[in-house]
Amino acid sequence: MNQDPARDILTPSQLNTLARDLLESAFPLVWVEAELGNVTRPASGHLYFTLKDARAQIKCAMFKPKSTWLKFVPREGLRVLGRGRLTLYEARGDYQLVMDHLEEAGEGALRRAFDELKARLAAEGLFDEVRKRPLPVHVQRLAVITSPSGAAVRDVLSVLARRFPLLEVDVLPVQVQGEAAAGQITTMLKRAGASGRYDAILLTRGGGSLEDLWAFNDEQLARAIAASPVPVVSAVGHETDFSLADFAADLRAPTPSVAAELLVPHRSDLLTRLQGLHRRMASLQAQSLRQSMQRADRAVLRLQALRPQARLQLLQRRQLEAQRRLQSTWREQLERRHASLRHAAAVLRANQPRRRVAFLQAHLLALAQRAQAATARTLQREALQLRGLARSLEAVSPLATIARGYSILQHEAGGVVRSVHETAAGDRLIARLHDGALKVRVEDADT
Repeated sequence: MNQDPARDILTPSQLNTLARDLLESAFPLVWVEAELGNVTRPASGHLYFTLKDARAQIKCAMFKPKSTWLKFVPREGLRVLGRGRLTLYEARGDYQLVMDHLEEAGEGALRRAFDELKARLAAEGLFDEVRKRPLPVHVQRLAVITSPSGAAVRDVLSVLARRFPLLEVDVLPVQVQGEAAAGQITTMLKRAGASGRYDAILLTRGGGSLEDLWAFNDEQLARAIAASPVPVVSAVGHETDFSLADFAADLRAPTPSVAAELLVPHRSDLLTRLQGLHRRMASLQAQSLRQSMQRADRAVLRLQALRPQARLQLLQRRQLEAQRRLQSTWREQLERRHASLRHAAAVLRANQPRRRVAFLQAHLLALAQRAQAATARTLQREALQLRGLARSLEAVSPLATIARGYSILQHEAGGVVRSVHETAAGDRLIARLHDGALKVRVEDADT
């Protein structure tokens, strides 16, 4: 058979290369939603499968490392949404899709709806940090809004009981998944905030897919959290899960257990703090007591100094001291004068006649008399002053009252009896008189 020289002759590999180039240039990245089939993952780590519906199927490949980053386990019959480029495997001539993204069907639409709602609420300022409130220092009553049968509530209650068993906890049961869940959670949150009973509210549930956690992405719930009069803590899902409730809450915890730890202090830490406060209070009390005792001592000294008897004794001591100084001064003056006169007499005896000696002796006698008269006047003036002070003191002294016929009754222990109510029949008392004391015995105390 002769070949036409005008016609191009292609090999199978060349033909497949042309077909691959045509497919890849004619089709951009495409999204396909279908059911998984023939799922295999060889030792290379690549993922091979088919996407099919009721009428057709197409072979697909997802190469490593993208195949290891999937957030779910691909399995037969699972409905997925994938993105890839259309190509042709030249070695076998297989028409296929090479995927760069794969997710469970429905999650992509939910993710887009989540991102759109999040952006809109953020633009309103619903997630701003400035509007978020700090938690109370000591939470006394806590509302936990969650499923009563889930693992999350068990984790929360276990941590709270271990760290701070005095906390009052109310579990407010709601559905955390399904169509009615968002409405129940929103209603319960509003009731808890309006009750005025709680210091904080914990909104929590365990992990799950985006669809499982969708109730916590409800717009009305996010607005109710932001408007709550009570601080709200959100702990929804695992550490990598984020919901609109997390962004709207006053505090987001990565897990339910961590939320419980953030809400209450550990009892050992609280005990250490209380012990420190107790030591500080005891130190302040001891310091205050010492200061009060010092003030009392000073007051006692002032009272003792103001007593008439003590003041009289002080004046008497001053009088005696003045008399001693006066006598000492007088003696010194006399001794100096006598010494001067003796010196003068000795000089006169040695150098002057007897008439000069007689004159000086007379002068010496006159000087001595004048000195004695001056000393007597000084003593008389001091005595008059002392008698005046003594009369003033006696006017206010209880001793003057006693001298007029009165007496002071005292208990044997020394206290003064001021009322008949301070004595009883048979008591022994001491009656202080101006010239001594009498021991008396109470026969009867009439009031």
